[in-house]
Amino acid sequence: MNVMDWSSVFGESHSYGAFLDRYATPPQRERWDAMHPRIHLTTAQVEVLQGFKRRLPVLVVAGAWCGDCVNQVPIFDHFARIATTIDLRIIDRDARPDVSDALSINGGRRVPSVLFLSEDFAEVARYGERTLANYRKLASDQLGSACPTGIVPPSDALTAAVVQEWLDQFERAHLILRLSPRLREKYAD
Repeated sequence: MNVMDWSSVFGESHSYGAFLDRYATPPQRERWDAMHPRIHLTTAQVEVLQGFKRRLPVLVVAGAWCGDCVNQVPIFDHFARIATTIDLRIIDRDARPDVSDALSINGGRRVPSVLFLSEDFAEVARYGERTLANYRKLASDQLGSACPTGIVPPSDALTAAVVQEWLDQFERAHLILRLSPRLREKYAD
């Protein structure tokens, strides 16, 4: 079994803007840029993020072409702008198939896939590619083989639910780090 060197992968990955600059076509970039201002965090959500104390490297496997990524990855950028301890990096799914395979979901290279890491690049948690609110919406709309394109944005209510569900995952990873005996000993906290 090969162990992935997450530090190296993280070092190869891109910031939010650099990822889009490198991989998004102009029409794809327009969809990402249109979704970003639709993300609104509540005061309580901002307070949670401002309470993050440990460095939290977050590696996202995404595709600029992916509708699910268009609708969700801008949420992570908002989180990282508020919680400066979140070090958000994105890697293109097709640029590193070995990473996509290592983070596969249900046997597929699903995106976005999120890997939460400790400051020394130990794996903390994984989550992706859609939240429960997304799956509930898809199940109510169809149980066929349609795939969101990102062309038609989700409703504000669905976006708010997805923001909260992703925040829950970010907070969970942060609390794992804050309560880690190894890290508590290292920082005497």
